[in-house]
Amino acid sequence: MDGFKTFVQTLMPNSIGGSLKLLILAGALATAAAVAQSYPNKPVRLIVPYPPGGSVDFTGRELAAKMTEAWGQQVVLDNRGGAGSTLGHGLGAKAAPDGYTLLLGTSAGLVVSPALGTPLNYDPLKDFSPIGLTVYAPFALTLHSAVPANTTQEFIDYARANPGKINFSSPGTGTPNHLGGELLKALAKINIVHVPYKGGGPALVDLISGQVQMTFSGVPQILPHVKAGRVKLIAIGHPTRIKSLPDVPPVADTLPGFNNTSWYGVLAPVGTPPAIVNRINAVMNKVLADPEFGQRLILQGVEPVTSTPEGLHDMIAKELARWRKVIKDAGITVDSAK
Repeated sequence: MDGFKTFVQTLMPNSIGGSLKLLILAGALATAAAVAQSYPNKPVRLIVPYPPGGSVDFTGRELAAKMTEAWGQQVVLDNRGGAGSTLGHGLGAKAAPDGYTLLLGTSAGLVVSPALGTPLNYDPLKDFSPIGLTVYAPFALTLHSAVPANTTQEFIDYARANPGKINFSSPGTGTPNHLGGELLKALAKINIVHVPYKGGGPALVDLISGQVQMTFSGVPQILPHVKAGRVKLIAIGHPTRIKSLPDVPPVADTLPGFNNTSWYGVLAPVGTPPAIVNRINAVMNKVLADPEFGQRLILQGVEPVTSTPEGLHDMIAKELARWRKVIKDAGITVDSAK
């Protein structure tokens, strides 16, 4: 509400007297409060920037169902996949700023693509009103079963003893999986070779067959193969242990500062009234704090998390700076990522 108050005050001509300004401000604040109290009074659209299936879609559907229940007003999912998630992010940025179109944004579209310098029709810091984080989706450091290493340190030692002989796969140059490998190379000072594939499926198939020796994979995608003994999950990319894999240590225990975690958060177009942003944030945080709801997410390999709108904004800014450095140091360009 303080942001709205400041906004209204900036619109008032200096010639208006103090008493009249107070009356105008009081009226504007009352109107904003009334709008927030009645929100939502029609269905809300939640853009998911990926096709149906996968953890982003699952998170969106679960969140939409719970918010529908809390509001008594339908939250409708709109899957808009394409262009590495940037199509859906662009649609979210350009929607009417009235709170009735929201975006389940991801670190891929809000951080990785902008950090690469991909041409976009939106600015992740200027074109959105952040509402709050929803989940972390960590990547897992995974090895072919024949690699003689069962911990991060053992893998580092093995890589140092075999420079240039270990290949790691990813769904493509510039993907979060690839950047995780580059960050590992930089922090551990090892020479491993990136092998880009056209998608996560082929990258995983060649890890299982032994054509490549390492990858950073999403937890839900890799767990069935770990249980079958085809691959070894030796560490998690999140800075701390995660609830779905409490016995798996973070890479950061060996390499302080390592973080290869995707995340999703809800955003609205810039200009959405702060009172509505705060109302949505309050409902989201209540839903995400529910133990039963959280367990459903954990079973899918994602970790529920809450934040303030400012917290999500700061996350985007911090992650942009971090991944821009990794990309620059690794010599990755927009052209090489095509």
